[in-house]
Amino acid sequence: MMIRRLALVSFLSLAVPAFAAAPAPAVQQASAAPAPVQQEAAQSRFVVLDGGRNFRDVGGYLTADGHRVKPGVLYRSGSLGSLTPAGQETLRGLHIVSEIDLRTTEERSHDTFDIRDAIGPGYWTRDYGMSMGNMASLFRDPAKLTADSMRQMMAGVYKALPREQAPAYRELFAKLEAGKGPLVVNCTAGKDRTGVGTALVLTALGVPYETVRKDFLLSNGAPGMDSLAGAISSPLAKLPPDVVAPLIGVDGTYLDGAFAQIRQDYGSIDNYLEKELGVGPRERAQLRRQMLEK
Repeated sequence: MMIRRLALVSFLSLAVPAFAAAPAPAVQQASAAPAPVQQEAAQSRFVVLDGGRNFRDVGGYLTADGHRVKPGVLYRSGSLGSLTPAGQETLRGLHIVSEIDLRTTEERSHDTFDIRDAIGPGYWTRDYGMSMGNMASLFRDPAKLTADSMRQMMAGVYKALPREQAPAYRELFAKLEAGKGPLVVNCTAGKDRTGVGTALVLTALGVPYETVRKDFLLSNGAPGMDSLAGAISSPLAKLPPDVVAPLIGVDGTYLDGAFAQIRQDYGSIDNYLEKELGVGPRERAQLRRQMLEK
């Protein structure tokens, strides 16, 4: 089962990341949102970066005890490796001092802009990559793939992410606890690995899960995301749009599944944070001091 999960995550990391080499159009507008909350958030949260996608501020959310997450401390994003000079200038204007780059070694190899030029020594990533293994055989006959099978595959990806990305999530929390922000966490699309990592941070701060889930869903229709479908290369480009949709978008059940898997494996989200990421009560209190308004 673990081999199968790793293969699923590998699929997401090596098939989707072909997007990294394809810059988004110079001017992006958020696509039509399925709900008013998404339209409102798109206006207030998203920062349009030329050549980027899905860049937004995580601040402003209310915790269960009435505190508010500080704006301008944590940003989440898709790849920043293809920013145009205009996009780079906008990024520098945010005065970001730390970055957690969740992309694989292969994904980063497509960059046309060295993000370290903008972030400096606060940039963090790791060299890793996973073999497609037997998963590749599933794509030799695209006709056998359906929207349902793609959704099931994505659900498997999400169940694997909390363990597979634990080293990066550990570093994400450590930097936030140390006050090394403003910080941006990103992957290629800014929705899957980044989505789970951001959800864990918001949860640790005490933001209700309903709110966490809504933030996760804002990746649908985010600025720059409409460039993903056109950037997909063979064999995915041969698939019908309804089959590709579960891959390039997000569904609330994906995040539900990731959190359910954490509870199954660790007993609770709190246990996962403490045992896997080293974020116990003391660290969570420090995180709240750094990231919540007084």
